[in-house]
Amino acid sequence: MVLVITFFKFHFISFINIMTIKTLYLDKIISDEELETVKGQFLDSGYVHHFIDYDCDVFDSSTKQFIASFRKKRIKKSHLAWDNFKHLSVASRGRGASAGPIDPTSDYWKKRHLIKTSGFRTSYMVKGKVSKMSVNNQVASTPIGFYEKTKALGFDKPCRLTYHTSQALKQYESGKPYIHELDRWYKKIRPHEHKIQLDRSNLKKDFKIDHTAFSTITMNRNFRTAVHKDKGDFGHTAVLTCLEHGKYSGCLFMIPGYGIGIDLRMDDILVANVGLFHCNSELYTTKEQDEYNASLPKVFKGNSTVGTVGIYENYSRITMVSYLREKLIDC
Repeated sequence: MVLVITFFKFHFISFINIMTIKTLYLDKIISDEELETVKGQFLDSGYVHHFIDYDCDVFDSSTKQFIASFRKKRIKKSHLAWDNFKHLSVASRGRGASAGPIDPTSDYWKKRHLIKTSGFRTSYMVKGKVSKMSVNNQVASTPIGFYEKTKALGFDKPCRLTYHTSQALKQYESGKPYIHELDRWYKKIRPHEHKIQLDRSNLKKDFKIDHTAFSTITMNRNFRTAVHKDKGDFGHTAVLTCLEHGKYSGCLFMIPGYGIGIDLRMDDILVANVGLFHCNSELYTTKEQDEYNASLPKVFKGNSTVGTVGIYENYSRITMVSYLREKLIDC
């Protein structure tokens, strides 16, 4: 009798879960051509016409193209991820359009002599010479896992486990159960996309995160992204999750072409078509949130005069973007 009741209860709950996942078919309201003109710029929440904080799958109403799938409070190992990954997001000046427009008056740039500044890129003077690289705003954003062959400052870097992963191997390995959990949910939520990605990743097993369809996870800390499309992702599909410390407001994951704003929070999971233009709404705190955050123990240390965007706040929002690097197939 107990077994029968348990069986019925399990399937009843499963039925309820299925019934409460909404399916949205949305019209495209801003063309890619229009969004290209605001690439590298910040958009506010006024572009959001569909606020999503509930389970749903979203598709283009005309083409039926997959846009996003969101599930609320499904992830169980977020605290494990926080314990192991929280220090793996470090400063970078190579995030392109996502880092936003160059502001010469910002704490980071006002100490440098900028030249050839255009939108989200700039060069600057170093000992009387023009910098060798054109760079972007300095934000906390780091890839962990594997990366393909690249060239930087005239040097060839081979296909590799990223530097910051190799420097934190113990934490990386200890946090893998969280990554495995994300992969299981990815397979459950979008089985078709997961299978294609898994098959591709298995062609180069030495350059993937074991037992997943992922090769790489980009760690973004307190990083509000400007309008951009992700580059280098196989299949244009990524899994996004969030780790949190303290309280904050905003930072919706926006797909402005469809007027979507998704409230991605700790323990939630989002599978998204990152080949579409996307960005974040403003990340901010209220007075009450500031008072609460001031009472928290200090997690991160650093020199705030450096001016890296966002990372010296008392709160932390770490977005993890899990995906497969397309060019690893050539390794």
